Amino acid sequence: MNSWLFLLLLAVAPISELRGAIPYGIIKGLPLIPVILISIIANIIAGILVYFFLDKIVHLFFNWGFFKRYYHKFIERAQKKIHAQVEKYGWIGVALFVGIPLPITGAWTGALGSYLIGLEKKKAIAAIILGVLMASIIVTIVMLTGAEIFQKLFIKVI
Repeated sequence: MNSWLFLLLLAVAPISELRGAIPYGIIKGLPLIPVILISIIANIIAGILVYFFLDKIVHLFFNWGFFKRYYHKFIERAQKKIHAQVEKYGWIGVALFVGIPLPITGAWTGALGSYLIGLEKKKAIAAIILGVLMASIIVTIVMLTGAEIFQKLFIKVI
């Protein structure tokens, strides 16, 4: 498979997102700036699309009565637990959640969380974009610094 296509697929995939795409591009020796730009743009687009399509998918499942009952119970419980944090941190809290490059904290999860807590569209999109930009900076710095340290340590040993 073409390296650029695989990079793009990693950037839009829910588990890896740009947290997998940027390291992959750096390890493969692809040009850094295009790797970062493609990863950021693809991850932002994926997060925004997830946010917008969640409503349609949820309403499609509403045709099944049991889904609708459990969904509303789940949403009410989640909103009660999260409401205080959302009021305290707002969309910036979602952006920080998306921006922390850990497993299960990315644009996909940020979009889902924004949808579940009822964050307005403009704020949800801003949070996804800001979070993806923060994550890209952190991942790139860690990869470049880590790669340099790794080379210094192991080239001396070998």
